[in-house]
Amino acid sequence: MNSGLHRLALIAAIVAFSVIVLGAFVRLSDAGLGCPDWPGCYGQLTWPVESEELREASQAFPDRPVETGKAWKEMAHRYLAGTLVLLVLAINILAWRSRPRQSGVRKLAAILLILIIFQAALGMWTVTLKLLPVIVLAHLMGGLATFGLLLWLTWKTREESPATAGATIVQLRPMILLGLAVLLVQLALGGWTSANYSALACPDFPTCQGQMWPDANYGDAFVLWREVGVDYEGGVLDLRSRVAIHMAHRIGALVTFIMLGILSIRLLRSNDGRRDGKILGALLLAQVALGIQNVVLQLPLINAVAHNGIGALLLAAMLWLSYRCMAGRS
Repeated sequence: MNSGLHRLALIAAIVAFSVIVLGAFVRLSDAGLGCPDWPGCYGQLTWPVESEELREASQAFPDRPVETGKAWKEMAHRYLAGTLVLLVLAINILAWRSRPRQSGVRKLAAILLILIIFQAALGMWTVTLKLLPVIVLAHLMGGLATFGLLLWLTWKTREESPATAGATIVQLRPMILLGLAVLLVQLALGGWTSANYSALACPDFPTCQGQMWPDANYGDAFVLWREVGVDYEGGVLDLRSRVAIHMAHRIGALVTFIMLGILSIRLLRSNDGRRDGKILGALLLAQVALGIQNVVLQLPLINAVAHNGIGALLLAAMLWLSYRCMAGRS
């Protein structure tokens, strides 16, 4: 039964990654409120297309005119997320009907089910609370957590013996775990930047607003809970607050680059970690390049979506190193 569970977890992990990338596409195309209600779209299971449907939608939501180009993106994301919910449910059924060899598989499956249900609630609140930044951030981090746990389950349910870690990876365990923590903070900062529409608060690089250390309002920038009922689409913070968020993300990027860069070099210099070092280094360089291009090229959609996708792959790479060093230590 483990082989079936392994394949199902792998498929779910791929779908989870696709949900993350599609979610970034929806958010960055300003389609987060493409459907003003939930779980339907203007009261429909799909989205209004015919003239009669458009008329009824306009009457039901007079303050939110139908934009078909945004509505289908939002619904596509919901359909794919719904598919992921069903996959996680199937994983739980299979895990509890079988007797997995590895300990903790059922517990991990149950945690995933609880998380995915909470993710669905966050998806609803994202719409009903009109893109409240803290909810948008929680939804993003929940998606990354789901992706990470599905990867962990995939590795844990492999038929062959768990991946053995070489001496170098075991020795680097403290640095790997610290690097993972730093990366998670940076991903959260990126999510906060996006949720508050602060990606272009600094339109130049390496300076920001023509200065190395611009005037910024850090006090207001990181207030997590704000007024409910306000439409946060497009952001509500002033420029100084958005600059503060952007600069915090840049500083986090520098810390992450140094931390993971040193780890990558350490792995490259070893015989047993060279391949992992190459993968980590390539992803890190790609992520930094995409981040700089986001500023210089004024946030082109494909570039910004790729920045989100590579961030998720960086998380996968660090989780793989964490899994190996913890398995090698046990």
